[in-house]
Amino acid sequence: MKYTSQNIIDSPNHNTIFMTWNFTNNEQMVSVFKRLCALVKNLNNSAQARSLDENKASVVLGISHNAWLKLQLPQPLPKELTVFNPIKGAKHTAVSTPADLHLHIRAANHSNCFDMATSITQLLSTVAVCTNEIHGFRYWDGRSILGFVDGTENPIGADRVKFGIVDSEDKEYKGGSYLFVQKYVHDLKAWNDLPVSEQEKVIGRSKAHDIEMSDEEKPDNSHSALSNVGDDKKIVRDNMPFGNISTNEMGTYFIAYARTFETVNLMLTRMFIGEPEGNYDRILDFSIAKTGTLFFCPSLNQLDDFFS
Repeated sequence: MKYTSQNIIDSPNHNTIFMTWNFTNNEQMVSVFKRLCALVKNLNNSAQARSLDENKASVVLGISHNAWLKLQLPQPLPKELTVFNPIKGAKHTAVSTPADLHLHIRAANHSNCFDMATSITQLLSTVAVCTNEIHGFRYWDGRSILGFVDGTENPIGADRVKFGIVDSEDKEYKGGSYLFVQKYVHDLKAWNDLPVSEQEKVIGRSKAHDIEMSDEEKPDNSHSALSNVGDDKKIVRDNMPFGNISTNEMGTYFIAYARTFETVNLMLTRMFIGEPEGNYDRILDFSIAKTGTLFFCPSLNQLDDFFS
């Protein structure tokens, strides 16, 4: 049987809305969830029909471990779908926060994102509450609010499928993907107080031209040194910056699709615990993880099964 994935390997777009939801009405949630699966497929089909390639819009649905059980979805569960365990380092913690569903909405035009989020909210708000809504945007030439290009090590082409989509190692869930998200809030005052040369040591790359430092000059606690776990272990990142100027909440929404969550967990362990232990990622001194949740994004075939 051929499995069709959700729009997981789409490239990051100019506008994004991320939403996490927790169920509040157990009596109606199964019927509403079935309608949500149908709505997600309908929104994607409609976006494909109405938009030119350069304006491509899409939405991806992720389901957490606890929601999978609440909704009585097929068992056994995807092999690595569990409740995310916090990773506590000597100084920083990758927190674990509860959420049932995750919606990742992408479009070149913010109007598309807004309309899709509105349709989803009209349906879900009858049985769930939105616990997080982040409006991400493309900042200059793919940079984060910290001013450095984000996602340079992202796989491209066929490698996005290779590293982002579950294959025969879990045949029941082939075509799906593990989804891990974190909302990071940056201390921009402390960051901007650093000279550019020091910022570059934190990241391990040049700020202006996005050139990686040589192994000899790159600090072993730099972000690029610790977050890179090997060319054979990559994830598909769709990180987006966000910001509220009046409240001074500026940050990065970290979002990773992966064939195996083990890769994401290894990366986070190196960042928060350190390699060796105690040698943690220095970017964490300026970026605080406020959320952390693991989801699974079933294939479109399975979404069909869920609402049929």
